[in-house]
Amino acid sequence: MAASSLLFPSPSRRVPGKRYLNIALRSLHLVGVAGLAGHFLYQLPTAQWLGFLWLGFGAGLAMVLIELYCDGIWLLQLRGQAIMLKVLLLGLVLPWPALLAPVFVLAILISGFFAHAPGHLRYYSIYHGRVVKALRDANGAIKDSGQL
Repeated sequence: MAASSLLFPSPSRRVPGKRYLNIALRSLHLVGVAGLAGHFLYQLPTAQWLGFLWLGFGAGLAMVLIELYCDGIWLLQLRGQAIMLKVLLLGLVLPWPALLAPVFVLAILISGFFAHAPGHLRYYSIYHGRVVKALRDANGAIKDSGQL
């Protein structure tokens, strides 16, 4: 099986109960992020926030993996690129710990914006210069992402 068909299956794969699973995972992710505020904003001792880190990271990773399993089109849409930007920004705090608070706040602002942005913005692809709801494979067949 080609890598492109693994990432961009035709048709898109489905996850039973995906919407409710995402709601549960997003809620757990929010609890994790709230607990991480102790580290990012107040530099609390590791023992007080480490569990929240694993909860937030685990739930966030699970949401990303579900999206990628269904269809990699998510990577080409602003909603997926916003997640990758947040991960990159959060990675900046490793070499530059002074960025803890501003990066944390910026990541929350990016999340809030894209969580509530209209579909024409979240599903926009800078690579295509338009909203992308389907990809064409090498044979010209349309692969519907089933996202919109």
